[in-house]
Amino acid sequence: MTVFKNFGRFAALCALTAALVSPLAAQQPPAKPPAKPATPAPAPAAPAVPAPTLVQLKAEPSQQDWLKVCGEDQTAKKKVCYTTRDFVSDENQPVIAVAVYDVQGEPQKVVRFLMPLGLLIQTGIRFAADQGASQPGRYAICFPNGCFAEGAVKDDTIAAFKKANSLSVNVQNQFGQEVSFQVPMAGFGKAFDGAPIDPAVLEAQQKKLEEQMKKQAEEMRQKMQQQQGAAPAPGGQPAPAPKQ
Repeated sequence: MTVFKNFGRFAALCALTAALVSPLAAQQPPAKPPAKPATPAPAPAAPAVPAPTLVQLKAEPSQQDWLKVCGEDQTAKKKVCYTTRDFVSDENQPVIAVAVYDVQGEPQKVVRFLMPLGLLIQTGIRFAADQGASQPGRYAICFPNGCFAEGAVKDDTIAAFKKANSLSVNVQNQFGQEVSFQVPMAGFGKAFDGAPIDPAVLEAQQKKLEEQMKKQAEEMRQKMQQQQGAAPAPGGQPAPAPKQ
């Protein structure tokens, strides 16, 4: 993840002195005209602000589209729906998950992000649809696999999400350098306005995903064992071939 340095602003202040002449000055020899004040040096230009490093993301391959899930909040006795999707890097490594929560009867929605570790918490996040105005979000809680950040939005922001090609999520890493994750938004509007997924279908999808993850973990374990078995023996000699 590439980053950029902090910047600061500089300003210069100039003061001019006024001279007072008393009536006795007329009896004295003509005074020399006051020296012209030196032209103040121009203020140093502020350093150029590097643009945030863009990190292009793609949808998690196992997810065909955005997913809308609805349920009943037993405490508030209200229907709650959220539209969500996971996003990965070019190497299919998990990076960000996005979910937009819509609580029945509430004027505001909540956008929640699962962010990667290694980012500054205190500075929060900022997000914007395409080139629109950015909005702030704050971190809520962290877990071993990432941190949740969220921001309250209104209907106009949701409308912008529906039309957007991408959602920019701007953060700072541990060095105070800015990174902008580019989240593709294709299909969000259709899922948000559409019917929620059937709970039985959702359960089947989750089970399938768990099986895929177990399979990938097993394949990785076998690959690591093969690499360790092919490693040269101590002393630089290759490991003896197993007996048949």
